[in-house]
Amino acid sequence: MSRIVVDPITRIEGHLRIEVEIKDGKIVDAYSSGTMVRGFEIILKGRDPRDAWAFTERACGVCTTVHALASVRTVEDALGIVVPPNAELIRNLMFCAQYLQDHVVHFYHLHALDWVDVVSALKADPVKTSEIAQKISNYPKSSPKYFSDLQKRLTAFVNSGQLGIFANAYWGHPAYKLPPEVNLIGVAHYLEALEWQKEIVKIHTIFGGKNPHPNYLVGGVPCSLNLDEANAINAERLAYVGKLLDDAQNFVEQVYLADVFAVAPFYLEWAGYGGGLKNYLAYGDLPTAGYNDPSKFKFPRGVVLDRNLNEVHPVDGKNLDEIQEYVTHSWYEYSVGDDKALHPWNGETKFNFTGPKPPYEYLNVKEKYSWLKTPRWNGKPMEVGPLARLVVGYASGNQEIKEEINEALKKLNVPATVLFSTLGRTAARALETRLIARWAKEFYQQLLSNIKNGDTRTFNPEKWEPSTWPEEAKGVGMTEAPRGALAHWIVIKDRKIENYQLVVPSTWNASPRDAQGQMSAYEASLIGTPVKNPEQPLEILRTIHSFDPCIACAVHVYDEKGRYIHQLQTF
Repeated sequence: MSRIVVDPITRIEGHLRIEVEIKDGKIVDAYSSGTMVRGFEIILKGRDPRDAWAFTERACGVCTTVHALASVRTVEDALGIVVPPNAELIRNLMFCAQYLQDHVVHFYHLHALDWVDVVSALKADPVKTSEIAQKISNYPKSSPKYFSDLQKRLTAFVNSGQLGIFANAYWGHPAYKLPPEVNLIGVAHYLEALEWQKEIVKIHTIFGGKNPHPNYLVGGVPCSLNLDEANAINAERLAYVGKLLDDAQNFVEQVYLADVFAVAPFYLEWAGYGGGLKNYLAYGDLPTAGYNDPSKFKFPRGVVLDRNLNEVHPVDGKNLDEIQEYVTHSWYEYSVGDDKALHPWNGETKFNFTGPKPPYEYLNVKEKYSWLKTPRWNGKPMEVGPLARLVVGYASGNQEIKEEINEALKKLNVPATVLFSTLGRTAARALETRLIARWAKEFYQQLLSNIKNGDTRTFNPEKWEPSTWPEEAKGVGMTEAPRGALAHWIVIKDRKIENYQLVVPSTWNASPRDAQGQMSAYEASLIGTPVKNPEQPLEILRTIHSFDPCIACAVHVYDEKGRYIHQLQTF
């Protein structure tokens, strides 16, 4: 048995270390360690609750708006504030724009290169590439000349000895299976997506003033609606939003979905790897009748246990016994003891770094080995994210979600069980992106209808002033970040933040074991995964990337004795 260390994982946001033990070419044990600490809970203590969104939104530069959304909702919940319908619709549109951009960027720029061999594209026949492209989609950029010109640009990179953004990867790895022509399509759309993604986020600048950290407001949204006012959201800006949504739907359906369906058949064996946990949690989002009525969310709220699609369990963020966090294997300590779990309202953020100081050979996995706490729902580990949202939606009887999943399974001619895998997790993200592209246009039309009917309210001033607040109040704000279930909990005392806790998607998925030794999603998903070349652990990246961590730096790989083997500079 040998141990591989991948630290940090590349093409993710933040710093993640994965250690795995390999026996007979397969992973038999795995450990996930978050190796950075932020301390937002400490930063927020004593501040005005209405300002919390501006701090928490900066927890991440990728899934940015959703932290602001969770934050304003938790304050609104604590103070009993209901936002106007237009504010809910604008929040939904910003939510959808975030998903559209984030999911496309993840697939092409963070995850696709686990499946697409860029260097192999040099061998492609541009004519055959064009024929394949036109069969899978009606995207206009699919002529032989288009692919020929792109191939020449790529060849120039290689001949210069500088692959640029494609340098220093595992090209030629035996786990790559796409023919050169499909690889060339993937490279082409990688570049197309770079151009497109900067357009859709303009919706954030229109409604929120900027991106990646648009403005939010407790009680509504920080913009006004007036079709004839130059300094408001007027007819011209609304028309531009409509165009951006049309363009997004076209790109998602003609490029993103088409590519996923083109690539998936070559990697169907990955429907047997990466399944991991069998429990799925979704807080749900995209209200259609107000945030206080989750039964009418586009994404339903609930829990599915043991992949039983015949039952959905309710989720209550205010039940002190339901959602709790452990620090048994985290570099924190609890006053009640580290083997106990705490609800976020009672949560504590006290550092207790007792592990070996970096650089170290291995994590001390029998004790504390991560800066992530370990959340549990009724004591059970949960997977969160696109797959969880679709599983909960399917089990809840959401007709749109069921139709989307059934259509995809039929198109690929595969059983529903393939969803519970690395491949299924990747496909689920694409399927929900198409749903969101459609839903965004529905919200847009509803907003236009409200304005035409004379309703231009975007803010509820009631209870805005602290003098109207109770001496103590508690709230929880739930949403769905692109990476999964996200919630903020707040305790307000004397009109200031007494306690604030964020439980984010990667806390659910990437956390260390709990007091009972149960693995979380990342660790569980790696068990049984084959690794052909320990010096190039592409298979580990495939499964971890399927959960969508973000941004990149470098990979360091060590052998079972902690000796340095290989370093890969990535992008």
